[in-house]
Amino acid sequence: MARQLTKLGYLDVKKTLFMLCDLQDKFRPGMKMFDPVIKNTSKLLQAGKILDVPLIVTEHYPEKLGRIVKDLDISHAKGVYPKTLFSMMIPDVQRKIEELYGSAGPETVVLFGLESHICLEQTAMDLLSKGYTVHVAADCSVSRTQEDRKLALERLQQYGCFVTTSENVIFKLMRDKQHPAFDKVRHLVREPSVDTELAKL
Repeated sequence: MARQLTKLGYLDVKKTLFMLCDLQDKFRPGMKMFDPVIKNTSKLLQAGKILDVPLIVTEHYPEKLGRIVKDLDISHAKGVYPKTLFSMMIPDVQRKIEELYGSAGPETVVLFGLESHICLEQTAMDLLSKGYTVHVAADCSVSRTQEDRKLALERLQQYGCFVTTSENVIFKLMRDKQHPAFDKVRHLVREPSVDTELAKL
């Protein structure tokens, strides 16, 4: 029954993993939507921290491409892993997922970062192949061109991902105004998410 609910898009805070892919300083100049995406990602990460959703972070070739932007608080991450593989699903990350959730893994992964058509897409493919339900936070994901971003989001939906937004994820995790963390989280969502021009894609 639980797996059936995840296929409908439900999110269970105890069975969900956040995965942040490669939002590093060196990518900022080449991406038009980078700063709006960072603001939305910050909100999602803050909510995840309040709701105690485990977070795994990767950095692509950090020796040359730098670290995750300082705008983002990843202090609660269960691990920050360097990689050269485009997918986040390197052995260290897979071991950490098993450590956190056991051999069955999480029911659902919320995936966000860059680039939508490369690292994000290949990570989603690997996650889906392992049987996880994947939600891609589109307003927290970016590519160098809007064309690549648009087509990647379309492909991800075709693969079976839920293409969603940061606020949709946050409210699905809480589910009820009576959630103990609602008063803390509502301050994060008082202002609408920053427009990343998804409606124009």
